[in-house]
Amino acid sequence: MRILHVDVNHPLIIEQFNALGYTNDEEYTASKQEIEAKIHEYDGLIIRSRFSIDRPFLEKATNLKFIGRLGAGLENIDVDFAKSNDIFLAAAPEGNRNAVGEHTLGMLLSLFNKLNKADKEVRNGKWDREGNRGIELDGKTVGIIGYGNMGKAFAKKLKGFDIEVLCYDIKGGVGNEDARQVGIMELKQKCDVISLHVPQTPETIGMITTEFINSFQHNFWLLNTARGKCVVTEDVVNALKSGKILGAGLDVLEYEKTSFENMFTDNELPEAFKYLIKADNVLLTPHIGGWTAESKIKLAQVVVDKIKNQFQVKR
Repeated sequence: MRILHVDVNHPLIIEQFNALGYTNDEEYTASKQEIEAKIHEYDGLIIRSRFSIDRPFLEKATNLKFIGRLGAGLENIDVDFAKSNDIFLAAAPEGNRNAVGEHTLGMLLSLFNKLNKADKEVRNGKWDREGNRGIELDGKTVGIIGYGNMGKAFAKKLKGFDIEVLCYDIKGGVGNEDARQVGIMELKQKCDVISLHVPQTPETIGMITTEFINSFQHNFWLLNTARGKCVVTEDVVNALKSGKILGAGLDVLEYEKTSFENMFTDNELPEAFKYLIKADNVLLTPHIGGWTAESKIKLAQVVVDKIKNQFQVKR
């Protein structure tokens, strides 16, 4: 089979495909239009998020048998049309779930202990112990919305704390020894921390709104290492101003391009974002929750293994 790689990934993916007898071509700078013109020549496509794989693209991919995406979600691919054309889709949430779990925990502990604020102050010669008095995680209730690979990984990281961990998911029966599955009402009544681990779907886009935020019984801390478009940033900022949200750790932002490589198309910063970058109780990172040296290897390996299992067994 002939495979086209349009994003740079760990070299093991090409090395192992070569060992399987596949032909690998690399096109890391060609435009989507240029790749569309020759995608019919390929059996496989390996991508991260450089551009969307929409229906017009797939209609030209007349010989395509699989798409491997080195990441957790498939929102940049027209999944329904791909499946209707028997194109095998291999995402790799197993590859970076541990990295996301660790990153989410790191953000939470940094917010609780004001590590980011304290570090900046000390670097500027300010020594303020009382102003940086933190709070402890023990005794709190943490709610996880979306209990798949990422949510389960975060819950596992929380096992060493004396806390209650709840999870909410549209699928039933996903709770485990690390988190008790509850309905949305119990989640809203009990939680001190809410962490998002949902995919980007029509149902999750814009799910964190003023109405949603205000329906929680307690003021709470918000973590988002899922997708930026799941959160209405302006509503979160208003909740930060009012104190309903006590602080936020945001690894993703609704302003990101679908490629996740850039944020703004021009130099005009949204007012809500201007607030976030100045707020002491907000921690921002550039979509790196699953972006570790180890996950780069794991993501590549997961995709290779899924494709190998799908096609080599059938030979």
